[in-house]
Amino acid sequence: MLSFRDLVSGFRKLNLDPQQPVMVHASFSSFGEDVRGGAETLLGALLATSNALIAPTFTYKTMVIPSDGPPDNGITYGSGKESNLMAEFYRSTMPADRLMGIFAETLRLHPNAERSSHPILSFSAINLDDALQAQTLQDPLAPIRVLAQKQAWIMLIGVDHTVNTAIHFAEKLAGRKQFLRWALTAQGVVECPGFPGCSNGFQDAEEWLSGITQSVKIGEALIEVLPLQPMLNLLTEKIKEDPLALLCNSSNCERCSAVWSGVTKMVENS
Repeated sequence: MLSFRDLVSGFRKLNLDPQQPVMVHASFSSFGEDVRGGAETLLGALLATSNALIAPTFTYKTMVIPSDGPPDNGITYGSGKESNLMAEFYRSTMPADRLMGIFAETLRLHPNAERSSHPILSFSAINLDDALQAQTLQDPLAPIRVLAQKQAWIMLIGVDHTVNTAIHFAEKLAGRKQFLRWALTAQGVVECPGFPGCSNGFQDAEEWLSGITQSVKIGEALIEVLPLQPMLNLLTEKIKEDPLALLCNSSNCERCSAVWSGVTKMVENS
């Protein structure tokens, strides 16, 4: 069984400056054995090695699909008749989607944590109020910009780059197409622009990022950390060089297909 001390010892091997924030993506089950105290122990160990933490606490249950909308939006309008009936009103106390993992929800529930108010793409954080406050409906990825300015790190605990939310910000910086989505709120259905694309192809970035990645194993979990700003710089240039980089290979992916279509039209018109 892994203890608090085991986790702290492992994280300290990464030699991170505790003054630099960390965005955490974690699969708690990846440790492969019980952690004494559960996800709360993991959070406590991270707080023992970093003064500021943040994690995505997205809430996809609020999303609805209208019957029509703007073209080339990576969505099939009118396909949400059944799912729309199951949509939930966003509230600040709504649990993070299960896809975010138990760690994200544990962070959200911490007494010192705050949460941004985006009805789909909220973040929860400790000691990062300015990053949370930077987020707006029009700019949902703004917290990542603030984190980059603070020389933050990305930490992947037993997960790969397909859950690395910050790569979406590199896509935006490179000029890649963003999307419009809709969320159910107490004020009614609201438009949420700047919704990112598909992340299923992001693991292709692993080779490019190997030179700036540090890693350590704790139990069976591989912990990887990357400096956020250098990661953004590198991936932004890669996507500018190849506008199709990091897209997934599924012919059924509506968002990646929309990006492909847009790139094809640009080439044909050039």
